[in-house]
Amino acid sequence: MKAWLSAGFAVAVVVAVGTPVMAQTPASAAAGTARVAFVDVQRVLARSTAGVAAREQLEREKATMQREMDGKRVELEKLREEIEKKGPLMTADTRRDKSEQFERKRRDAARLADDFQKELEKKEQGLLQKVLQDVSGVVEKVGKQRGYLLVVERRGATVLYAAPEADLTDEVIRAYDQEAGAKGKK
Repeated sequence: MKAWLSAGFAVAVVVAVGTPVMAQTPASAAAGTARVAFVDVQRVLARSTAGVAAREQLEREKATMQREMDGKRVELEKLREEIEKKGPLMTADTRRDKSEQFERKRRDAARLADDFQKELEKKEQGLLQKVLQDVSGVVEKVGKQRGYLLVVERRGATVLYAAPEADLTDEVIRAYDQEAGAKGKK
């Protein structure tokens, strides 16, 4: 989950802060007040229905990959034990062949683990981009409806102080879940 949130953080700054939501209601324009709000995108990712579903999907895929890696580890362990226990009884050629086989399988397992890690990161990025794209639209809509001039991402904007009423995160989560639910019914 930590990787999920840290990966989301880097992208969230681009989506939420890189494309600021500009909206000015006639009332705020006339009053000359600048209304600013913030959204904690990591919290949106952690608590929204789509964010939770994406994280659960990643966890299922990770578990599948982990089972395959566990099988490789058990296979390597058996081969290592065979070499250790029966090694002195084997001919030099057989022992060398078993050792080479062990090394080959160890390298293959290491490559597979690396491939799984890269594949998981790629899938995580793809799911994250999709969720963040959707959230960006929801943030814009909520920001315009509430008459904010600027909506920033809480962590990316280094917010030193924020009044609780400036926090749109829960409202964005509700709107996002509602929008995602409406899309799912169509």
